[in-house]
Amino acid sequence: MRSRVRRFAHLLERIGLAMVGAACGLFVAAHVGSSIAALTSQAFLLIMMIGGAVGFYLGIDTPPLREPKGEPTGGAGTKVDSADLLSAVGTFLAALTAFASVGLIVLRQDLHVYGTMLIMTGWVVGVMMQIVAGAIARSRS
Repeated sequence: MRSRVRRFAHLLERIGLAMVGAACGLFVAAHVGSSIAALTSQAFLLIMMIGGAVGFYLGIDTPPLREPKGEPTGGAGTKVDSADLLSAVGTFLAALTAFASVGLIVLRQDLHVYGTMLIMTGWVVGVMMQIVAGAIARSRS
């Protein structure tokens, strides 16, 4: 059983991750909204921030896959944990697209609409991978 302090610290960590995800969603939405006029609404900003918060809350710090008893831990014969792989790739994609968006905003550069759509697609795919990873990891018995 975890102590109250440890549970509280874990909750603060998860809330911090959700805030980082929301900020990343805000950056991507600000870049996409400045390039695509149809996506300049406050609702779009809010949806992107909520998606980022949920993705980073669920997709980072997933419970590990339990090794069957009697099996060696680590090594060549172990199974790949799909939740860990989805979480890692999703977090990388989401962070990369947020980083690119901030860079483009700060440097005041304009991408072609296809580049902006690529950033938007990378963000959505990354966040969805995080959400799916979190759901897989938490649904295990």
